[in-house]
Amino acid sequence: MSGKNQPISGNDLARFSGPNTFMRLPAVNDLKGLDVAVLGIPMDIGTSWRSGTRMGPKQVRSESAMLRPYNLATGAAPFDSLQVADIGDLAINTFSLKDSLRIISESYDSILTYDAMPLAIGGDHSITLPILRGMAKRHGPLALIHVDAHADVNDEMFGERETHGTVFRRAHEEGLLVPDKVYQVGLRGTGYSADDFAEAAGWGFQQFPAAELWGRDLSTLGNEIRRDLGDYPTYLTYDIDSLDPAFAPGTGTPEIGGLTSMQALQLIRSLKGVNLVGGDLVEVSPPYDPSGNTALTGANILYEMLCILPGVAYR
Repeated sequence: MSGKNQPISGNDLARFSGPNTFMRLPAVNDLKGLDVAVLGIPMDIGTSWRSGTRMGPKQVRSESAMLRPYNLATGAAPFDSLQVADIGDLAINTFSLKDSLRIISESYDSILTYDAMPLAIGGDHSITLPILRGMAKRHGPLALIHVDAHADVNDEMFGERETHGTVFRRAHEEGLLVPDKVYQVGLRGTGYSADDFAEAAGWGFQQFPAAELWGRDLSTLGNEIRRDLGDYPTYLTYDIDSLDPAFAPGTGTPEIGGLTSMQALQLIRSLKGVNLVGGDLVEVSPPYDPSGNTALTGANILYEMLCILPGVAYR
């Protein structure tokens, strides 16, 4: 549709050139008139194992040059009906996690004065807590679809209460979430005790361990979540380590026995109709991703999120 931003075509300008924006969309500073604002949060000072996610936004954008505007599987043509642009990276304080979380929170307060839905490229998962604080100010307590190997409900890590492993305990304590509308998909791995996930389940969080999903078409699960959500304002946070390391090795806290990239597509596509008000893709760590496949997968997941937004045109 005329007047809508379109990714630069690989037939007009070679994919290895052009701007390093998401899908080579326009870079803008003014959010007025946007339906979706893609932004980077290049931070890894909230991690507890392997660093490198500060390079995630740059690499995800780079790999996203491979993507084309039309979803041949679903018929979605998001750029025909939505005005999407890349608003750049937040200027976090790379020497201070506390200050960086403040910067993210204040930045989202500003972003959310516009009508654009924010879609963030991380960065480690600690970015999601200040994002949820801003989103809850705008929309009230949120439903949450959290795809991850880890529940991220620790109380403290090395005495710190705000890290990538404590996000959803803090969000629950602060009343940012509707507990029985929280869906944690892909949980797995070893733990510190048999009760690592049990407390959050007691809050009302609905948990779907990866071992129960092996070999399953996740469209069924996505359909169940969609029906359960109704019109709740919903935030979708996708940790790339939800995928098995065979599909996404470039991440900070890998766990074997995860989801497949095909299951990721099934799940997201089946969420069409959910009232998504924001989303993020986190924990892509390029130093552990020499082929670029993890970042490419992350870029595709972000694109699939765009394809299920309300108002997307279909061909």
